[in-house]
Amino acid sequence: MEDSKNATEAVNSVCGKECPEKQTNEATGEVSSQKPTEEARYSRLKLFNKVMQESLKKFVEHASFNRFASAFRPLYEKNPQRMESIHKQFLEELQKTIQEDISRLIEEGHLEFKLNELDKLESTAKNNPDPAWRPTGVPEQDLCSFLKPYYQKQEAYMRLELKKIQAENAALAQKVQAGRDSVAQTEQRISTAVDEWKVRQKQWKHTKRDIRAVHYNIPEILIFSMFSLHIEKGCM
Repeated sequence: MEDSKNATEAVNSVCGKECPEKQTNEATGEVSSQKPTEEARYSRLKLFNKVMQESLKKFVEHASFNRFASAFRPLYEKNPQRMESIHKQFLEELQKTIQEDISRLIEEGHLEFKLNELDKLESTAKNNPDPAWRPTGVPEQDLCSFLKPYYQKQEAYMRLELKKIQAENAALAQKVQAGRDSVAQTEQRISTAVDEWKVRQKQWKHTKRDIRAVHYNIPEILIFSMFSLHIEKGCM
């Protein structure tokens, strides 16, 4: 309880020094609003560090030498100087340990990054005229309001991808159809060439048969021609 009270007092004291937005004019009693510039405006990280230092300072103040000596009264009465030296060393080690814990907390919790992000979000929100989202208190509505934009984006993305796939499929279908047409034309040319070859083959068979017939009939023709010539000479 005492530590939390000290931390609260530290925050109030630091905020009172670092972020005064309204001050009362002691002479006139009027309230003058002071809008700090971006350079002078506090950052959450600096505020956190100052609060920690202020809390550490108040914590150390509570660990006074009198309280320390009262806890070790026999040792203090025996050697006050030694007890004072021990108390001084105790405070140094205590401050060092607490400071290391604070640094470890900042490092492990990524507080520097997160606090700077909060500052950026706050700065961005001031330039946004739309009201910030607030929970309605109805879990179903809050969940729908959170998930609906996400699923709408997913739907738009899927529709875009579907159009791309359909366009690719149409292009592939055209290529396939062109390939089929080319194959059909090739088959037609082959079929025509085969038919022409068959016709030529038949013509060649007929020509060959005629040549053979003429070859076999040549002796008879020669004999008939010689006989006819002999008869003509005898008649003469």
